[in-house]
Amino acid sequence: MGKYSVEEFTVDIAVDEYMERFRDEERFIKLCKVCPNYGKSWGCPPFDFDTESFLRQYCYAHLMATKITPFDKDIPIENTQILIRPERLRIERMLLEQEKEYGGRPFAYIGECLHCTDDECARRYGLPCRHPDKVRPSLEAFGFDIDRTLSELFGIDLLWGRNGRLPEYLVLVTALFHNQKKFMIR
Repeated sequence: MGKYSVEEFTVDIAVDEYMERFRDEERFIKLCKVCPNYGKSWGCPPFDFDTESFLRQYCYAHLMATKITPFDKDIPIENTQILIRPERLRIERMLLEQEKEYGGRPFAYIGECLHCTDDECARRYGLPCRHPDKVRPSLEAFGFDIDRTLSELFGIDLLWGRNGRLPEYLVLVTALFHNQKKFMIR
C-alpha cells in the first residue's frame, strides 16, 4: 500500500499576479476557522501580522505541485498520511534549503505539523514555536485557492476521496516566495 509514483511540476508567477488571481483571504480564513487546528498550530491562522503586507515584500512565487499516485487503487482514506508523509518530509526539507540559498519564504503543505504532535504544539500553551526554523504555513493559510491554482496553472484537477477511499492521486502544492530575478532549481 505504501508504494507510489511521484510527478513534480513547477510554475513561476509574479506575486502580485498570483495574489490578484488566486487569493481570497476572507473566504479561506472562514474555511480555516472550522478546522480543529485553527489557532492551535504555529503553521495555521490567525497570524499576528498583516499577511498581505508580508506577501507583498516578495516579487516572485515559485509554485510546486507534487502529484502522488498510489499503485494500489483501493486505499482507505485514513491511510493518506502513509503516502503523504515521506513526500512532505522531502519537500519541506527542499523548501528550507531553497529558503537558505535564495532567501524568501516557503509555504508548505496544509495539515498536521511534522515537528510536534497536536498536544505538544507550544501555541496551545501560549508559547513561541519550538521549531521556528522548520515550521512554515500553507498557501491556504494565507488565503490562496489551491483548487484554482492546480487547475489553471498546472492543468491538474484536485480530486477528493469517495466512499472512504483515496482518489486516483493526491497533490501537494508548495511554494517559495522570493525576490531573485534569476531563480533556478537544481
